[in-house]
Amino acid sequence: MTQVLPLHPPLRSRRPWSSRTSTTSDVIAAVVLFISEGVVLAWIVFSYGMESWAAQGDPDEIDAAALGEIAWMKIFLYVVLALAVVAALSRAPWTLVSHLLFALLLGALLTGSQQDYDRAHPDPTPTPTVHYTPCLSGSGKCH
Repeated sequence: MTQVLPLHPPLRSRRPWSSRTSTTSDVIAAVVLFISEGVVLAWIVFSYGMESWAAQGDPDEIDAAALGEIAWMKIFLYVVLALAVVAALSRAPWTLVSHLLFALLLGALLTGSQQDYDRAHPDPTPTPTVHYTPCLSGSGKCH
């Protein structure tokens, strides 16, 4: 007797999270993606470093290069985190761990770059208001 095939195949076989990714392909993907993300990050840092070097001391161009590097690092961090979500959905633990480690590294570099820029460009001191009276010793105008 022959068996009739169902009209619709089971949904579990088509979803990436229905079964765990093989360890070999997971480790290979983790290594390849980690190295490629490192190359992209090195290229971003190198290209913006060359832009600030080519600015020849012009502070506006150096600031523009620093802000551009910070913006690209933020975008790259979002991409790495999105790839980590895809790795989690694909049930690839080694790839997920490598993406999360790279995201931590990228977050530390991004935080350091942002703090360096903020230290070099402090906020201006606030201007005194109309009701401000400086308190000088012995003036009698202290409130």
